[in-house]
Amino acid sequence: MKKLIAGLLCALVAFTAFAGGKTDSTAAKDTRPTIRLITDATGIDDKSFNAAAWRGILAFYGDTWDNQKGRGKLYDVVTCQTQDKYIPNLKQASDEGYDLICVTGFTFADALGEVAKLYPNQKYMIVDVDWVSSPNVMEFTFSEHQGSYLVGVAAALKSVSDKVANPKFGFIGGVPGAVITKFEVGYIMGIKSVLPNAEIVDYYANDWGKPELAKAQAKNWYDSGVYCIYSAAGGTGNGTIAQAKEYRSQGKNVWAIGVDSDQYEEGLYADGKSAVLTSMLKRVETSTQYALNAVKDGSFASKVVVLDMAADGIGFSERNAELGADNIKKINAVKQDIMAGKVKVYATYKEALAAGAVPAGLGAKDN
Repeated sequence: MKKLIAGLLCALVAFTAFAGGKTDSTAAKDTRPTIRLITDATGIDDKSFNAAAWRGILAFYGDTWDNQKGRGKLYDVVTCQTQDKYIPNLKQASDEGYDLICVTGFTFADALGEVAKLYPNQKYMIVDVDWVSSPNVMEFTFSEHQGSYLVGVAAALKSVSDKVANPKFGFIGGVPGAVITKFEVGYIMGIKSVLPNAEIVDYYANDWGKPELAKAQAKNWYDSGVYCIYSAAGGTGNGTIAQAKEYRSQGKNVWAIGVDSDQYEEGLYADGKSAVLTSMLKRVETSTQYALNAVKDGSFASKVVVLDMAADGIGFSERNAELGADNIKKINAVKQDIMAGKVKVYATYKEALAAGAVPAGLGAKDN
């Protein structure tokens, strides 16, 4: 009897093992590449730059912001609260064996350059940088000056439509540097293409995640007669939108311009009314999808990918009806002229200043 029971148990174990092995061997395995996104302190909830990178990742896997079913299995995100966390988080992600590691923003350049040398077989991508030049890093840059020119034209045209006498315009930047300079220079050139004598003011918060700084500055400017403010400052720029919402809800004719993502909804203050006149669309999502597809099809390589207006990497939002159909038509005509080379938009403060296209004394820096 004992021998019979033992035999039955052995047979059961053998069958279970066989069945389990068969199940494992026939189970569908997801072969899509894995990715970890590493961001600065503003995270993917900045409603701007990092959010766009995350949307690209979600789209690659067929997920949405509200249904992130692949998170934790195929993709995830880590937010660095301080810059001293950049290298440790890059090393940890590299040790964990992701197919691709993505960092967003030029503040990651030094950390990535250091870590990429330590993990030569790991694939990395970085947005807004073209100088890391490591054999395992794909770099992405955008022609932000082109899109910023368009929203500058939009702001100026709207002021003309509103019959604003001697309108002033403001620009709020995050951390000064070559990338943010492209935003400011393009914006000012766009304004001055319509209103050559327009007064421009600028301010740099030296931070990507302090909306209270932008809100305070926006209030001061709006109170002093500034008509429209464009912010290229990550989460800091949300303070500009908040102040514009507050003032427009009180009936004051002021505007904010969004950046990177379409921030129309962030500016909603009444039914169908947004304080965000337009947004400069920097399609960072295109870069994350591009890199993931390159890993997937085996074409990943060390190179700089430039996503300009012609590549649909840059544009402007037409969502706010108050911008006006006639103005939108004019802006799109300018867009075509830029792509055709009829309009030259400078990417550096030095070039723009030498051409007399922007005023002296700005906070913009080329490095």
